[in-house]
Amino acid sequence: MKGTDKEQPETFIFRKAETGDADRIWEIVQQAIERRRLDGSRQWQDGYPNPGTVQTDIENGWGFVLTNETGVVAYSALIENDEPAYDQIDGAWLTQGDFLVVHRVAVSDRVAGKGVATRLFKAIEGYAVAQQMPSIKVDTNFDNPAMLRILDKLGYHYCGEVILMGAPRKAFEKVLGA
Repeated sequence: MKGTDKEQPETFIFRKAETGDADRIWEIVQQAIERRRLDGSRQWQDGYPNPGTVQTDIENGWGFVLTNETGVVAYSALIENDEPAYDQIDGAWLTQGDFLVVHRVAVSDRVAGKGVATRLFKAIEGYAVAQQMPSIKVDTNFDNPAMLRILDKLGYHYCGEVILMGAPRKAFEKVLGA
């Protein structure tokens, strides 16, 4: 009979990255670097991020992964209250208190375009709330349409431009619980 075999919703787990995840994370980051290149983006085309970046994220407790039944499918770095580039913004942040910074968002080619980045951001927002962080700040290149769409869809507000690693970046903030 038609319609009786319903697919079970995919289960995702959001957790801190572990040392054993480093190779898979780097593989996913390399895929994201290549997608940016193919899209004509200049983001991540200068040797950053690299395996050392991933290792530092994990060692500092900043690395987080989203997993499904196949393993790690997405990665990001989450840093509390620390992004010196955000001190100088051509514009204005929505808040001045504590915040969670999201950096190095990367999704596996296997699941790219299937809403996994949105799931990752929703998991990040849940984590921020659990850590009592009142807002999330994130930046991206002007030529990263996929990230710009996600941020718009999830209600992140454009706040202005920051200079990160010598280049202007679009800066966004989402106030949680608002």
